[in-house]
Formats: sequence, C-alpha cells, structure tokens
Amino acid sequence: MKTKLILASVLTATTLAATAGPTEEQIRFRQSAYSFIGWNAAKIKKQVVDNPENFDKDRVIAAANAIAAAANSGLGELYGPGTDQGIGWKQTRLKPEFFEKQDEVKVVAEKFNLAANELAKGAATGDINIIKDQFGKLSEFCKGCHDLIRVKE
Repeated sequence: MKTKLILASVLTATTLAATAGPTEEQIRFRQSAYSFIGWNAAKIKKQVVDNPENFDKDRVIAAANAIAAAANSGLGELYGPGTDQGIGWKQTRLKPEFFEKQDEVKVVAEKFNLAANELAKGAATGDINIIKDQFGKLSEFCKGCHDLIRVKE
C-alpha cells in the first residue's frame, strides 16, 4: 500500500511538473507570481497601515482581488521536483526540505489561500479596520511559509 502511495505521489508530481513546464520556467513563474502578490500587498500596506489618510477603497479592493486570484491560481503546480535548485529570474530560494514537509506545506498553503480570500472579502466592505485585520492575518501566513520553506537572504 505504501509503495502504491509513493508511486501515485511521484506520478502526480511528474504530471504537474510536466504541465507547468521545465524547472527554470516553474521557478520563473513562481517568482513572478510572488512578486506580483508582494507588489499588491505593498499597495494595501501603504494605504491601511502606513498612510491610512490616503486610503482608496477601489485600489485596495483591486489589490486584494489580485492577491486572491494569484493565491488561487494553482501555485502548487510550480513546485515540481528540482525546483529547489536552479534559476528563474534569479536563484531560487526554495529550501530542499520543502519536498520532505508536504503535510506542513499543504496546511500553510491552505491557510494562505483562505487568508487571501478573506482579505478580498474584507476589502469589499471598504472598512479599513477589517482590511487591516485581514491584511495582518495574510501577512502572518506569508511569514509562516517563508520561515518553513524559503531560504533567508
């Protein structure tokens, strides 16, 4: 039974990697997606944390929706075997332990997706306090993932 499970996992990972493209492409797409998320997160932070007097509901909603869309786009497909080594736009920072911590990674990824969706819902209310709270939760899950699977610079 264990052998079948391992074989099924390998086949699934291989299939996902094949659909996502070569290793360097997966890394490049992954780096681009997280840069896009970071850019949108910075827009929200600037308006709800750093300079709330400049709060623009429509810009925050757009940024929150962009984060949720990226989070729900299937980023997991960009973590194929070997993507802990190689260069996309720059050297990957994925820890090799990523492949050994799949249960933990799955939990963190699900929490990140949920937090991204909750941020989008909160942004839709236009209530800066709700947005700030949801943004804080999303930031915690980002940090949790970084701590778990990302090499520090």
